[in-house]
Amino acid sequence: MKPRRSTPAVRKPLVFAPENVFERWTAAEIASQQEMEQCRFVACDFSGANLTDKRFIDCVFERCNLSLATLAGAGLQNVTFRECKLSGVQFSACRDMWFEVEFAHCQLPYASFHGKRMRGARFANCVLTEVDFSYADLADAVFAECNLAGAIFEQTQLTATDFTTASGFLIDPDTNVVKRARFSLEGLPGLLSKHEIIVA
Repeated sequence: MKPRRSTPAVRKPLVFAPENVFERWTAAEIASQQEMEQCRFVACDFSGANLTDKRFIDCVFERCNLSLATLAGAGLQNVTFRECKLSGVQFSACRDMWFEVEFAHCQLPYASFHGKRMRGARFANCVLTEVDFSYADLADAVFAECNLAGAIFEQTQLTATDFTTASGFLIDPDTNVVKRARFSLEGLPGLLSKHEIIVA
């Protein structure tokens, strides 16, 4: 493993050294690791794993199961999840410093991002049913082709957030900041439902 870096990473490595590619790892195999940098995890089963206080920097998880994994105090710095199962994961318990994640084709029902600062975060083709985004900062975030049925938006910062291809959401403009947020015509009912306005 590489020495700890003092400044936040900004690059997203596309090529990983062979020794930093881990396939079909289990919770037991990752238990001894404290800091993982520029690592790629493929088809690993970390469901229910205790990842408390671990740090992941410039890492990618592909086709992994992290459902109900414990992330208390974990550091996720420039971490991408692709085609992963993340049911019930409490991202809200992660370290706030340099928290940077993105998701593509992931299942995240009942996950929580309560209070997280996630400006510019990207969710693409994800199932986000019943996810808690209350008190989070999602300014400039993108929800591309995402299912947000039952997702909780309460006191959420949604300035310039893109919902144009998202579905299922219910967002109250009176309790969330939606200035310059983008919605499609089809999505307007999710924005106006409390006012019982009919969009024809």
